[in-house]
Amino acid sequence: MTAQQNTSLASFTGDANPYGGGDPYADYRTADLPFTQYANLADRRLGAGVVAANDEFFAQRENLLVPERAEFDPEHFGHKGKVMDGWETRRRRGVSSEHPWPTEEDHDWALIRLGAPGVIRGIVVDTAHFRGNYPQAVSVEGTSVAGSPSPEELLADDVKWTTLVPRTPVGGHAANGFAVSAEQRFTHLRLKQHPDGGIARLRVHGEVVPDPEWLAALGTFDVVALENGGQVEDASNLFYSPATNTIQPGRSRKMDDGWETRRRRDQGNDWISYRLVDRSEIRAIEIDTAYLKGNSAGWASVSVKDGEDGEWREVLPRTRMQPDTNHRFVLPEPAVGTHARVDIFPDGGISRLRLFGSLTEDGTARLAARHQELGG
Repeated sequence: MTAQQNTSLASFTGDANPYGGGDPYADYRTADLPFTQYANLADRRLGAGVVAANDEFFAQRENLLVPERAEFDPEHFGHKGKVMDGWETRRRRGVSSEHPWPTEEDHDWALIRLGAPGVIRGIVVDTAHFRGNYPQAVSVEGTSVAGSPSPEELLADDVKWTTLVPRTPVGGHAANGFAVSAEQRFTHLRLKQHPDGGIARLRVHGEVVPDPEWLAALGTFDVVALENGGQVEDASNLFYSPATNTIQPGRSRKMDDGWETRRRRDQGNDWISYRLVDRSEIRAIEIDTAYLKGNSAGWASVSVKDGEDGEWREVLPRTRMQPDTNHRFVLPEPAVGTHARVDIFPDGGISRLRLFGSLTEDGTARLAARHQELGG
């Protein structure tokens, strides 16, 4: 298929300085990447995985999707050499002593299954700690394949791949960012490094586009969940953790797997606003403060509005929160809307928000039309 236009936002090239001691991130090269406001579709918590790679001699492919930043231990060596927190392949060689260099076409590849299919807005190819052993260039392609295809099925000749990041030089020990403009729904990526080398992390930021048939079969589901197409639009404070944590799958497993704000010294309150998967009828609410014990919200309320210009309408009045507790509320009547907001008083945090309901008739039709338009 035709390559899509791509913009490299952080044009880092060349080696970073050899590690000289101290904080290994002190000379890390990065830049402000506006698309990181979107959720990471390659998050392991959503079910993402690196399903195959042609080579992982020095460091395993699964490291690409570890949620934490890459770590570096200068004294950690194994039987194959320096142990790196990333995906690293062996050095490629030419075909003979007369031609010892890799060819222009030589490359290594990894296949990534997105945790949630969607439209990709930007990609970060992070070469943290790969200072002189990073790839000369990278490229990324995307495809949409229904079901749970095997690596062999993804690599079959009849699978069509769309170029999201054309072959582009990258720098070592840097967050190499690329904006993506392909208005398509993707399920899998193929990451290539030319000709070889190491990549620490891959982040794929975008908007989830769920399967409307699946949601219809479920009937009642969480209409604000990230995996179902919900998203955070704004929040009053992100001092300790991202608001997107509140709509991640599963219960929080530690304190930083939720949303916590700084301590307020005024008479205000903190809040998060969300866009639902589409217009929905909400019938039940969960507000979880798991692992927030001395810093949970004191009280919380939930409001809903119908349409961008709609008025906020409180559907759960200000209610006392208990630390480290999952609070459940059945609404007296369904609340219809496209957006929701949780307000906490005065500050603190919650770990998860669940809004259980179903799509309205027009919400279902709109989601189905978008899914079809994006090639789903």
